[in-house]
Amino acid sequence: MKKIILVRHGKSAWNNPNLSDYERPLADRGLDDVPEMGFRLKEKGIFPDLIISSPATRAAQTAEILAEVLHIPKSKLSYDKNLYHASYATILKCIQRQDDTNDLIFVVGHNPGMNDFIDLFGGNLDNLPTSGQYGLLVDTAHWIQLRPENTKTWFIDYPKKNL
Repeated sequence: MKKIILVRHGKSAWNNPNLSDYERPLADRGLDDVPEMGFRLKEKGIFPDLIISSPATRAAQTAEILAEVLHIPKSKLSYDKNLYHASYATILKCIQRQDDTNDLIFVVGHNPGMNDFIDLFGGNLDNLPTSGQYGLLVDTAHWIQLRPENTKTWFIDYPKKNL
């Protein structure tokens, strides 16, 4: 059994018009929400073998904060430039390329690709909010075999859930 948690980056700041979309950092709300979501994972005993992130500033900050809260060493954090505004197909290929020794992978990225991936894999979710997490259980021992047919929803969580 493999497990994936799709993580949408935290709320980003728009207050500096000189920054490109790629360079936008987390806003104060993102800096509050991301650690809270990490603590929720910690309470559930969910710790990744690998965190793969878009290198865009807001996604990288999200991945680094989660790694810090969960005490995941930086060696288990990687950046894939293809995840910046990736399509569902690119996200799928990224996951399928991973080493089978990693049983639980976090993928930190952006919408609309995250939502499209969730839709493809049978999720019933209109929009994965910023800092939101969508967990998937994959009935396989090999990432290359990741398909909608062998995957089911594990959990959905986001900052305003259960408030």
